[in-house]
Amino acid sequence: MLKPFLSWYSFSEVLLKMAPLLLIAQGLAIGFRANVFNIGAEGQFIVGAVCASALPVYYPDGAFPMMLPAMIIAGAVGGMVFAMIAAGLRTRFGASEILVTLMLSLIAVQILNYLLLGPWKDPRGFNFPQSVMFPDNALLPLLFEGTRTNVSLLFALGASVLAHFLMQNHFRGYQLRTAGLAPRAALYAGFSAPRMIWLSLALGGLAAGIAGASEVAGPLGQLQRSVPSGYGYAAIIVAYMGGLRPLGIVASSFLISVVYIGGDSATVTAGLPVAAVEVFQGFLLVFYLLTFTLIRYRVTFVRKTIA
Repeated sequence: MLKPFLSWYSFSEVLLKMAPLLLIAQGLAIGFRANVFNIGAEGQFIVGAVCASALPVYYPDGAFPMMLPAMIIAGAVGGMVFAMIAAGLRTRFGASEILVTLMLSLIAVQILNYLLLGPWKDPRGFNFPQSVMFPDNALLPLLFEGTRTNVSLLFALGASVLAHFLMQNHFRGYQLRTAGLAPRAALYAGFSAPRMIWLSLALGGLAAGIAGASEVAGPLGQLQRSVPSGYGYAAIIVAYMGGLRPLGIVASSFLISVVYIGGDSATVTAGLPVAAVEVFQGFLLVFYLLTFTLIRYRVTFVRKTIA
């Protein structure tokens, strides 16, 4: 795992991975603290990437005014609307948002496949399932010369500041925390449970959609079938390892990014399977939850006495 720290370029790749993980995890953590479990950030990430890609696909010469801001907004709206489908089903029919968001992720993958194998397929792409390359005004500026790290890292850090302010200093954040810690107290205080569900899922989808838009406008530079990279699922680990706190999530997203880059190196040099990285991430979450449980609860052995 020392590989990411042995060169500036390797470390910049850690920052590149950190951006989407941090952004998605901050959005998910808000819902988790309100007991609204959005497990489908991967699908919202994909839909955000698809919606953002529509502009450069239909305007490959970059003639659309304010191309890049419009792409980010389109991605944000797409991810948010996709997440709010689950909110509507939860508040109207009582459907589990865990199952709905997870199944919607599968639908998002099929939408992506349809577009890349059909109407959005690059006619000059040698039959590869990918869109046209995006024009220069549809790409995010780089933060450091000679690296792939772009301004999406600033989006993620800005989202962390906003999440901290929302959850610690805003009345709406107090409502979300109360709904998660004491649902009956929240109901007694007059806090609207459906409103908390809508807000939680909307913020989670918004963050995932921006991350998806940043991915296609950043390192990929086009819409590809490799867009479903597992960020949406890894962000769940990041959120819980960060204690569902904005500052903790910043640290945990950096750690998981190091695991990603170090794991990629290990798969090549040590011949480990690709799944080894995911297994290691899973172990991190399991051991964290075990430690957290043992900190909060004391294990006692009660000796049964016979009267």
